[in-house]
Amino acid sequence: MSKLIPVLSTEDILSAYQNTPISKLFEYHNLKYPYETYQNAQLLIGMCMDNRKHLKMPDNFAYIIRSGGANLRYSEFKVSYAISVGGVRHIALIGHNNCGMVNLISRKDQFIKGLTEATGWDEKKAEDHFMEYAPKFEVGNETDFILREANRLRLRYPKIMIAPMFYLIEDNKLYFINEN
Repeated sequence: MSKLIPVLSTEDILSAYQNTPISKLFEYHNLKYPYETYQNAQLLIGMCMDNRKHLKMPDNFAYIIRSGGANLRYSEFKVSYAISVGGVRHIALIGHNNCGMVNLISRKDQFIKGLTEATGWDEKKAEDHFMEYAPKFEVGNETDFILREANRLRLRYPKIMIAPMFYLIEDNKLYFINEN
């Protein structure tokens, strides 16, 4: 976790993100600033579907796409929609520690057993499903994946500000990920 930059005050918000919806997200979530009223989304948040994370922010402040590992590769139409129709110009890409999309192969047997029991699928169908999709959703190291995904999205949407961030489950705080 040495790549994480804590935000404990407004002075800790990286200068590139000062006075943007990214800084507002830190102010609301980490610093408990009072909520402002929003009529339109100010940013898009891409974050993992993990149920242990909940962001503190006002209604209408952000579009949120939840996807395993915060992998937005298969949600690009939704990203494009938030930009083109929703008018957002900032994306907070938020990974977290202890992500279930890390080392998916270690969960293969559990996945197959759980899917066959819950759905009635036969074992072969469940295994084929796992083998088709696990490589697409495996993230490897959480922080490294978020940095790669942020860079991929920056190439795809060059005028959009994208902030790679991290949610630490133990303290429920957001952090910047050091890109250097």
